[in-house]
Amino acid sequence: MATLFPAATIFPIPTDPLAAYGPLVARRNPESVVPAPYEHFAVKAVAPTIGAEISGIRLSGGLSDAVIAELRRALLEWKVLFFRDQDLDRAEHRAFAERWGDLEQHPFFKYTQPGQTDVDVTTLAKDGMVGGVENNWHNDVTWHEFPSFAAVLRAVEVPEVGGDTLWADTAAAYDLLPEDVKRRIDPLVAEHDWINSFGRSMPADAVEMLRPEFPAVRHPVVRVIPESGRRVLFVNMTFTQKILGVSEEESNELLAMLYRHVNRPEFQVRLKWEPNTVAFWDNRTCQHYAASDYFPARRVMDRISIVGDRPVGIVG
Repeated sequence: MATLFPAATIFPIPTDPLAAYGPLVARRNPESVVPAPYEHFAVKAVAPTIGAEISGIRLSGGLSDAVIAELRRALLEWKVLFFRDQDLDRAEHRAFAERWGDLEQHPFFKYTQPGQTDVDVTTLAKDGMVGGVENNWHNDVTWHEFPSFAAVLRAVEVPEVGGDTLWADTAAAYDLLPEDVKRRIDPLVAEHDWINSFGRSMPADAVEMLRPEFPAVRHPVVRVIPESGRRVLFVNMTFTQKILGVSEEESNELLAMLYRHVNRPEFQVRLKWEPNTVAFWDNRTCQHYAASDYFPARRVMDRISIVGDRPVGIVG
């Protein structure tokens, strides 16, 4: 029996070695960060550690450097930010995303997502002909040497009911692991790949053409966020293939345990979309899941991702 965080207790069972009972209360910020008030907009918490609704600013306007700096602090604190009633056109959506870095050009969506018109704006259009398949927990693009830093997702058309998106706080998930599990995973490295996800729905000639450019990559199981020193779990069931340096049995056991842990509702926030809602998340510090419960209704989203850096682990 091991204590998690101050009150929850683990009672291992054969199917879940981290089965926990009692309060699961994580820090929103690392201990080194002293929370400060926000001066340029209002912040309303949606969940205890992840997800905040931002009001009082228009993303279509020319936001000052001071506002962007404060939004960056909010993003680090809350991992995902929600903006309601943002009537953006595609150019304004792109202009906001460009304030955060270079825009990502996804190499596979022209094969797997019909109807793409721009290299840096992904249109995710689902209806009775094309069902939503993003209903799996993942960080975006971890199959890349430089996974996305962040993403800006804009609701264009939403179903009357269903089609919510969920995010999970992988910093809180790491913090609430037992110390013996942390010691076990801290130095480990995992392999990430796209071949068993995007590759399954792409023509064979496209896979053959793209494979040399995008081979399997290695990332630390525990990633360190440079701005804060925060440690986060950086494995996901969509793109992580295996943990290296351990047996297949141990890799499967560890990954299954970590995936189940990340999926705890206490680490999650859920957004019910409305037209002109925008979600902006830090892809390094949270995973997301798009509920596919609205078929055959129509759901159209525009997403822009921002290029990230090479993940760094505890041991470099």
